[in-house]
Amino acid sequence: MGKIRVLVVEDSLSVRKRFIEVLGGDPELDIVGEADDGKTAIDLCRTLRPDVITLDMMLPVMTGLAATEYIMAHFPTPILIVSASTNRGELYRTYEALAAGAVDVLEKPTGDEVDDAWERKFISTVKLVSRIKVITHVRAKLRMPALSAPVSIEASPRGESPPCRLIAIGASTGGPAAIVEILRGLPQSFPLPILLVIHIGEPFATAFADWLDGMSPIRVAYAKDGEALPPAGRGGVIMAPPDRHLVLQQGGLRLTRDPERYSCRPSVDVLFESLARESGDKCAACLLTGMGKDGAAGLLEVRRAGGTTIAQDEATSVVFGMPQEAARIGAAARVLPLGDIAPALRALADAAAARGLS
Repeated sequence: MGKIRVLVVEDSLSVRKRFIEVLGGDPELDIVGEADDGKTAIDLCRTLRPDVITLDMMLPVMTGLAATEYIMAHFPTPILIVSASTNRGELYRTYEALAAGAVDVLEKPTGDEVDDAWERKFISTVKLVSRIKVITHVRAKLRMPALSAPVSIEASPRGESPPCRLIAIGASTGGPAAIVEILRGLPQSFPLPILLVIHIGEPFATAFADWLDGMSPIRVAYAKDGEALPPAGRGGVIMAPPDRHLVLQQGGLRLTRDPERYSCRPSVDVLFESLARESGDKCAACLLTGMGKDGAAGLLEVRRAGGTTIAQDEATSVVFGMPQEAARIGAAARVLPLGDIAPALRALADAAAARGLS
């Protein structure tokens, strides 16, 4: 098996040389090129066809965001964003790049590290990202509402199951683009509250809810500990903040620092399990693209409690890890293409409205 071919894109010469030194020291990696601006990165990607790109966001000539959009539209390549950008505008560009098809984001070293932990994480993340089979990602499609055929939800006999009052969504790798597509497929008046957990590490998660709010017709905000769950008929997306589990407890929302699940806090499993306990057959849970197993066991608990369960299919997932595990253990009642998920959620809301919920 050949070495993993890496293209390093970073405008700072000293930082770029450090990245090359770190990656080049691993026998499984081969540095095939380096670039200090976005345009050169595109040219090298076209000619060298690397297996993975490490990409800074703040680049001259053409930004990292513009380079990501072009690369993912013309010759899709796994991209790892390596950035020190923490102000709001620069964070928004990082979110845009993730929505445009970049696989993951890693914080640049600060210089205060006392051991080689960052270097080990950098190498392992590059290897992990290189194995992801990315697809052509035309950025413009995220600016248009989803155009999917209506998806029906089979109605239970009257009295057998209460209407859906609440939806929960969990995602990881590839999640920003998937979530944007789903939310843009829902009307501004969507009546059911949506609880959201997505794996984005600090410090990059700090403004994600604000960015998503600007991308979605539905209001999006971070959860506040102790706030009440919005009543049926008044929707909105409530998102777990960085490094906090989000749970539903006695009709309200709680944020906790309980132990991580699968190295994740917030955890999709923790959210889904709380819905199974609190809402049972009156909720729906949806597990999207992501690496690992987080969310699968929680989705199974929701299904056992009588709730509606959906997982994203393999063809439209950036990484089919989490949804695949859910399908494997029988947690997902339905496995749907990404474009069918928003119509399925609309059908749940319509069914609830028809039964006098809103």
